Amino acid sequence: QVLSLPIVVIVHGNQDNNAKATVLWDNAFSEIDRVPFVVAERVPWEKMCDTLNLKFMAEVQTTKGLLKEHYFFLAQKIFNDHSASLEDFQSRSVSWAQFNKEILPGRGFTFWQWFDGVLDLTKRCLKSYWSDRLIIGFISKQYVCKLLSTEPDGTFLLRFSDSEIGGVTIAHVIRGKDGSSQVENIQPFSAKDLSIRSLGDRIRDLGQLRNLYPNIPKDQAFGSHYNSEWVGAD
Repeated sequence: QVLSLPIVVIVHGNQDNNAKATVLWDNAFSEIDRVPFVVAERVPWEKMCDTLNLKFMAEVQTTKGLLKEHYFFLAQKIFNDHSASLEDFQSRSVSWAQFNKEILPGRGFTFWQWFDGVLDLTKRCLKSYWSDRLIIGFISKQYVCKLLSTEPDGTFLLRFSDSEIGGVTIAHVIRGKDGSSQVENIQPFSAKDLSIRSLGDRIRDLGQLRNLYPNIPKDQAFGSHYNSEWVGAD
């Protein structure tokens, strides 16, 4: 007899995501000497934050973990509450249903399915950008508008897509001649898109992008991520 880490048997690859959720929850929140298969239905949000952070760092293989602002965004997403403060969330508990059973409002996927998509994208295409802290990532579209609306024309930042699984989008400010500002979000790039042309090169291509928020010239921020390209006479 030997104790095993949790395992899940699946019959098709489309069950992989739910299987990973089950293993993660069981591994993180069950007691060592518990009755087999017995695991808490609800866990403190702070404990969930630690688990998501450890999972993110291990999966992406980075030393740069999640920040306080990231946890705040994730709490708003999983609890569907945009009025609570950071302190309010610290006293709450999160259920298995909120983690990977209930579909997020207005979306076709659960919180875990969305987070796992971010993990996969970051691991495959964005590890160096994340490790250099060039991606804010976990931030709402509304808060991006608040940050960028007072910035100069061409200021941009990178956030993980809310509407798609495994997408990263560029939000940038366009300032009119009358001084009015408009924040635009470029259609999200998937891992497939970024395997064709890297994020750094896409940012170099887009002339409307000038400074990474708050005020870093894009060539200075992303220069080391550009691929050297030979341009022919044509």
